[in-house]
Amino acid sequence: MAKAKHFDVRDLKLAEGGRRRILWADHDMPVLAAVRKRFEKEKPLAGRRMSACLHVTAETANLVRTLQAGGADLVLCASNPLSTQDDVAASLVRDFGIKTYAIKGEDRRTYYRHIAAACEHRPSVTMDDGADLVNALHKEFRAFAGGIVASMEETTTGVIRLRAMAAAGVLKFPVIAVNDAATKHLFDNRYGTGQSTLDGIIRATDRLLAGTTVVVVGYGWCGRGVSSRANGAGANVIVCEVNPIRALEAAMDGFRVMPANQAARIGDLFITVTGDIHVIDGPHFRAMKDGAIVCNSGHFDVELNLQALAKLARKINRGVRNGVDEYVLAGGKRIFVLAQGRLVNLACAEGHPASVMDMSFATQALSTEYAIAQAGKLAVTVHDVPPAIDQWVARLKLASMGIRIDTLTAEQQKYLSSFEMGT
Repeated sequence: MAKAKHFDVRDLKLAEGGRRRILWADHDMPVLAAVRKRFEKEKPLAGRRMSACLHVTAETANLVRTLQAGGADLVLCASNPLSTQDDVAASLVRDFGIKTYAIKGEDRRTYYRHIAAACEHRPSVTMDDGADLVNALHKEFRAFAGGIVASMEETTTGVIRLRAMAAAGVLKFPVIAVNDAATKHLFDNRYGTGQSTLDGIIRATDRLLAGTTVVVVGYGWCGRGVSSRANGAGANVIVCEVNPIRALEAAMDGFRVMPANQAARIGDLFITVTGDIHVIDGPHFRAMKDGAIVCNSGHFDVELNLQALAKLARKINRGVRNGVDEYVLAGGKRIFVLAQGRLVNLACAEGHPASVMDMSFATQALSTEYAIAQAGKLAVTVHDVPPAIDQWVARLKLASMGIRIDTLTAEQQKYLSSFEMGT
């Protein structure tokens, strides 16, 4: 068992339930298991101190088990105050000896104390889900940033922050944009977010989606997934966008597209997935009808302007259901906010299914191996995941699903690389 100074979790007595969940998820993560098996033999991360700031879920547990198998000396902290599964955190400490700092519902002070513990580990490699760890290493713990050879970033929000840092010339070490890998965003963001967001909403509200007018704010890969799944459940889906290409795509996918101030008047359920600030603001809340439900599935809790909503409210009733707060406005109009505006799919449910995280976390582990192998050679900027990693993960995932695909013949390969043949 890890020493007390090497962890901060809710209760180690929860560990047995967490162990069962970790192993259950592992059954549905064959690609990551294959990476772990190789890592156990080759130890590509040996001698590396790693700090990871991630959602502490059963799926994440199997990723950190893989990094540990590769020889990493690892510290794990939560990347969101409400996304930790306490039983998983306890099991990581008790059963796997992972130094873990994560408690579901931790306050802001505790959250940043846990990030500080990850920084004080003095890592040479970091792994982030939203760039809070990297941000701390660039501000409060700048003395440790010089020893970092690379960082992996898992989310759209984090990649946006890191590209902005690189553009401003303040980024201090290379970053691999794992989120931008095809085997991550095309599947995790679309199918994972689509399913887990609706799962969280249904668990929190017990709402029937069929016949409900669902407003999805943002039509990136997460918004595509949420819209598709809501449509499949019988909802009437409206999409709000600022990007004309995405708005056009949403329209051609069969969804109504309109400005948020227009959608606010007719929506029953609002879901934000933009990565931007205050996309639902005071005027939108004022326009909503009685009983509107509002939630966010973007990484940070800034997409809903809850401060503006609180100013409009005559009364706030916390916890009218698990994860549901009721804001009562003038005239008795009620607006229900899920998960305090934080990630509804993790705060009110269990996050993405293991099968889709299998690809994301295999890509994450292999990108870490690549970054270490390239230590000192990568420019200080944000890098894409090498295509060979995407291809390997996709092929192994297909094989695990019992799916075979064609291969090009020599003739076909020659044709695709030539220009002589035509009509």
